Amino acid sequence: MFRFEDPIYLYLLAVIPVLAVIRWLMVRQQKKRLRAFGDLELIRELMPDVSRFRPLVKFCLLLMALSLLIVMLARPQFGTKISHEKRTGIETIIAMDISNSMLAEDVTPSRLDRAKMMVENLVDNFTNDKIGLIVFAGDAFIQLPITSDYVSAKMFLSSIDPSMIAVQGTDIAKAVSMASHSFTQEEGIGKAIIVITDGEDHEGGALEAAKEAKDRGHRVYVLGVGSTKGAPIPTGDGDFMKDNTGQTVMTGLNEEMCRQIAQAGGGAYIHVENNSSAQEKLDAELDKLAKKETETTIYSEYDEQFQAVGIIALLLLVLEAFILEIKNPLLKNVSLFRRKKVSTIIALLLVAGTVAAQSDRQLVRQGNKQFKAGNFADAEVLYRKAVEKNPRNPQAVYNLGLSLMRQQKDSAAVQQFMDAGKMETNPIRRAQSYHNAGVICQGKKMYGEAIEVYKEALRNNPTDDQTRYNLAVCKRQQQQQQQQQKQQQKQDQKQEQKKEEQKQEQQQQKQEQQKQQEQQMSRENAEQMLNAAMQEEKQTQQRMKKAQQQPNRRKLEKNW
Repeated sequence: MFRFEDPIYLYLLAVIPVLAVIRWLMVRQQKKRLRAFGDLELIRELMPDVSRFRPLVKFCLLLMALSLLIVMLARPQFGTKISHEKRTGIETIIAMDISNSMLAEDVTPSRLDRAKMMVENLVDNFTNDKIGLIVFAGDAFIQLPITSDYVSAKMFLSSIDPSMIAVQGTDIAKAVSMASHSFTQEEGIGKAIIVITDGEDHEGGALEAAKEAKDRGHRVYVLGVGSTKGAPIPTGDGDFMKDNTGQTVMTGLNEEMCRQIAQAGGGAYIHVENNSSAQEKLDAELDKLAKKETETTIYSEYDEQFQAVGIIALLLLVLEAFILEIKNPLLKNVSLFRRKKVSTIIALLLVAGTVAAQSDRQLVRQGNKQFKAGNFADAEVLYRKAVEKNPRNPQAVYNLGLSLMRQQKDSAAVQQFMDAGKMETNPIRRAQSYHNAGVICQGKKMYGEAIEVYKEALRNNPTDDQTRYNLAVCKRQQQQQQQQQKQQQKQDQKQEQKKEEQKQEQQQQKQEQQKQQEQQMSRENAEQMLNAAMQEEKQTQQRMKKAQQQPNRRKLEKNW
């Protein structure tokens, strides 16, 4: 195939017919001036060394060289092709349980992380097979449609988290049914459903779904993750999940349920204790499935071919310089004509300038070699140098974003992809830039920003099904995030209300306690006063009794 990286420069080709018209007018005017001297045939006999065709040939050579220089500026790229390779393999859809119970840490580091490692090893062992990915809890949805793109499978795998599904629980039946309807319509090829779960089926119907998948010609394999002893479910704040009665939830691997599902689906049950041994057992089971030759589309890379065009243009200019307008040229008369000398020098300067401008592209090619070798830091340095040489080189900016993305420098990578999308003239490459920025934003749960850049990518490439799928997933995740935020806000409001009510109750209790204390104090005071009065009365009565018991004395005392 063939394409131009910067096709906007091709508009300069409109100058070619304009120059041809100007040349025709100049020749016509020259003939008019010659007629003023006399008969044209007589004048030509007086100028035997002048050629009628050499100037025209020289002009055509200049126009061809100029056209090639414009084409070189548009960056022609050859060698790209779309090939359809024949591959022999099977179709596999992985249904991964991402319910809260998969967060249990009875296996290291957790059941969910162990399941991710298992899937990653499985993808690494696939070569000619097609793979799809479904995540499920109380609900299920397709995370990755069936494809041969293993890189995308790993990319989606890293973003899987229980928060992706708002409806918690474990509905294995829905996951198996969805997987059974997600295969291609191709017949004669082995199709396997691999369910990775801890076997806690809360909804029921898993055995019926597995039997239905078997009737369709699909095999259901179950990978059990966890221990049968059970373990608590961490909540992330240092505590464990509790049930309605306030008791800590203990979740364990239900091996019996896993075996029944695998038996009903015509497959096998494998307990994942060690990833390597489980992988070997699973590979042995998958090798038993029928393999069929399938067609896969392979896209090769575009290679710059401006060098060949530039060499041809330079040769045309050299040839034009050696062609003289006289019929009998002598070495002493060999020279560039005055009118042509200026155009030749300009053309040579254009070639030199174009070759000098390729330095940034050479840096990009060197960076590409480092990137393919996995040296992403070295590739970043080369891409940055290319951007410094030519800040308007969209390929250098885009590749710089890729190298930053591989080094998990996500914020800087997003900025580079956005810049590349703004300066890119090719709509397909512009769409890819915005798509990559959306993938990073989606992985960071910045769903609003991801939706906007996905929309921009679809405006440039409406046929990109992967971007359309990511956009749909992102919208669903945004809704779930908003629902969770609303629920969290409601919970926060309830907690605040409870706190306010508790404060009011505490204030009321304090007031009541103060009143009771005041009442108690008043009662105690009254009792003390009454006791004091009673004691005084008793003392008075005692004095009176004592006075009555004493003998009579004289009534008259001394009055002195």
